[in-house]
Amino acid sequence: MKTSDGLSRLRQKLERLRRQNLCLDMSRGKPEERQLDLSAPLLRMMDDGNFLAEGGVDVRNYGAYQGIPEARRLFGELLRLPPSQVLSGGNSSLNLISDALKRCYINGALPGDTPWCKLDQVRFICPAPGYDWHFHILETYHIEMLPVAMDAEGPDMEQVRRLAADPSVKGLICNPMYNNPTGITFSPRVVEDLAAMPTAAADFRLIWDHAYAVHHLYPDRRDQLADIYEACLRHGHADRVLMFASTSKITYAGAGIAALAGSPANIAWAEELIQYQLVCYDKVNQLRHVRFLPDLAAVEAHMKRHAAILRPKFELVLAILEQELGGSGLARWHAPLGGYFICLYTEDGCARRVNQLCQEAGVTLTPAGVCYPYGQDIKDNTIRIAPSYPSLEQLEQAMRILTLALKIVHAERREENGQHKEG
Repeated sequence: MKTSDGLSRLRQKLERLRRQNLCLDMSRGKPEERQLDLSAPLLRMMDDGNFLAEGGVDVRNYGAYQGIPEARRLFGELLRLPPSQVLSGGNSSLNLISDALKRCYINGALPGDTPWCKLDQVRFICPAPGYDWHFHILETYHIEMLPVAMDAEGPDMEQVRRLAADPSVKGLICNPMYNNPTGITFSPRVVEDLAAMPTAAADFRLIWDHAYAVHHLYPDRRDQLADIYEACLRHGHADRVLMFASTSKITYAGAGIAALAGSPANIAWAEELIQYQLVCYDKVNQLRHVRFLPDLAAVEAHMKRHAAILRPKFELVLAILEQELGGSGLARWHAPLGGYFICLYTEDGCARRVNQLCQEAGVTLTPAGVCYPYGQDIKDNTIRIAPSYPSLEQLEQAMRILTLALKIVHAERREENGQHKEG
């Protein structure tokens, strides 16, 4: 069959799907309704009228701006640090990341350090593809972003070490566990190298976002992330890492609790500045969360229920990719053991066109390029698939359209190349 005949048939098939007036949203990794329902008991945790946290703190009143003891202990378990090295905050870890960068920018990373706003240039290493909201935060502070390629173990450490030798490079920002969007977990070698490597900037910071630290699809077959703080401490760089986590995809998106953790010096500096930024975070929400999820064991039991909902969706996506594209050479992908995304890599120069065709057929994907600093996917080959929100039926429809669109783009390119050769 001629290429033009095959392309025509593929286009006709997509047109039939387009006429169904589908409206399928796979643009973000949002929990679906059944996942949100898992946390319904959270809303009743204060019905007994007891508003006292440990130490007699009345959570309805001012005070305890560092967070209530129970919340600090819970996040300490999650992040493998003592509660004294944890601050429990409000509803957003991204807000805590932004505030941490703001303190570095205005006040300096630690007392005596030059505030970044007084420097001619401030730059950050950005493993890519990565989390688009990280990149937007850096842009807010006019921090120049330096993309570094990712492989199966994490960021290319040769590139990272070379960039870190420049004193204007002040840090690296990442999701090290079930990375958004690749789904990979940084290897022990990468974690060790990030902790040990020399940096020209003494105030170099690893922004270590544990957004998916307990989000295992297969709780009995999970990835393991090496302890970055222990490694930094061992190499004499205790102040290098700032860790963040939240319950946004554990309980309620945008209505959970979050935490910042790090060295005693980092936490003491954050405490000193936070107390003047706010009187205290929402301690009522902190208390009801720790009553609902009192320890890490309770969190992991809760996340197994999430996994039971999410796992069939990921398996469906992977099955359709294999069925439609396996062995074709048109694309490659990683089968993650956790997190919220599957990253599909097309041939170079195809992702935007695939995205366009999907949009025209009623499937909204994450905009092409957003997983890279400044929205610039130089190879134009990365598509982020977010399976969590649609139903299984909707997800199958969306994946049929996505794989069909990819075949169309490939056929278009073959036809175009054939015309060029004839010309």
